Amino acid sequence: MNAFGKLLAGAAFAALGAYSGTAPAQERLELETLLAQTHVHGLAPDRTRSDALLLATHHGLWSLDLETGLADFVGTSRDDFMGFSAHPQDHLQFWASGHPATGGNLGIIASQDGGRTWAKLSDGVYGPVDFHQMTVSPLDPDVLYGVHHGTSLQRSADGGVTWDEIGILANGLIDLAASAADPDTLYAASEAGLFKSEDAGRTWLRAHPGATPVTTIHVDGDGITAFVFGEGLMAASEEDLSWSLVTDRIGDGYLLHLTRLDDQQFAAISDQNTIALVADDGSIQQMD
Repeated sequence: MNAFGKLLAGAAFAALGAYSGTAPAQERLELETLLAQTHVHGLAPDRTRSDALLLATHHGLWSLDLETGLADFVGTSRDDFMGFSAHPQDHLQFWASGHPATGGNLGIIASQDGGRTWAKLSDGVYGPVDFHQMTVSPLDPDVLYGVHHGTSLQRSADGGVTWDEIGILANGLIDLAASAADPDTLYAASEAGLFKSEDAGRTWLRAHPGATPVTTIHVDGDGITAFVFGEGLMAASEEDLSWSLVTDRIGDGYLLHLTRLDDQQFAAISDQNTIALVADDGSIQQMD
């Protein structure tokens, strides 16, 4: 077990010792009911179930069955997961940040059991931090990035245990995604467009020619997918950043918190607070 694993296991053991009594009964809600009660701040495929999507919300983590439209509450935490990232290989490991249900900031917390239990890893720089944007390198999962108060870009090279401030970002950041080709390459979706850094966030260049808002971005081995306001869902390879349209069938709305479900479709939250499933052929299914 590496240092990250030992720290997390020890913290989880200590946290479990602080609780007593029986666990609450499993909670299940229809998606429409859940979305009427909370905000979704992050998405990831739920690899522990068939055809399921994890929703990191203002009131804890939920697993949505995409066939039935029923969402099950995961674990016992009612914390506000403002930032949420999934390990690119280990489907049971997640990182999060945000606010405890009792108030304040979480710092950086992690789970190694699919979100059922969480343990504190770090306060971050100027912490406890409240990362609203988080991302983990698909190439090196020990490398994580997070943004505190919308401007302080921070980086960890040991799985979230220790952090350094890289620099100060301009206002208007919306989403962050690490490259699948280089742990030091990072993409920032912002109100002013899409930007790329090849030095871990110290300097930035434009990655898409438009200067309109880019509301979400996802990067994996297949390339970059981003929602460009006024154009639609766009895709490009990391090698040449040559963009093509996936779909413009969103209408006047936009997408947030984009994640790839499988090799055929993405999932996102729409600005109308519905789950949107977007196939690679551009077809869209709205769930509410």
